[in-house]
Amino acid sequence: MRERLLPPPDECANCGAAIPPNAKACPVCGADERTGWRDTSVYDDLDLPEAAFTDPADPPRRTAPRFGLPWYFLLAGFLLFALLVTGLVVFH
Repeated sequence: MRERLLPPPDECANCGAAIPPNAKACPVCGADERTGWRDTSVYDDLDLPEAAFTDPADPPRRTAPRFGLPWYFLLAGFLLFALLVTGLVVFH
C-alpha cells in the first residue's frame, strides 16, 4: 500500500525557507514529510532552561572587580605608596 503524502507547508519548519507548492522536499535543507515537515517546529512547545541557550564551549564570563582593578593591584599600589611616603619621611 502506497503512503499518501500531504502537500508541503508554505515554509519549512526545519530551516524557514519558502517551499514551492508541489515540492517533494525543501529546496534548501532537503526536509520532507518523512524527515521533518510539520506545521510547526518540534521545539516550539519546549520550555528549556536558560542553560540550554549557552554554549558549553564558551568559558563563563568573569565579572569586573569592585573597584575596576583586582585586589592585588590595589595592594601593590598601596604598598608602593607607603614605601614612597616612608622614604620621604626618613630621608628628609
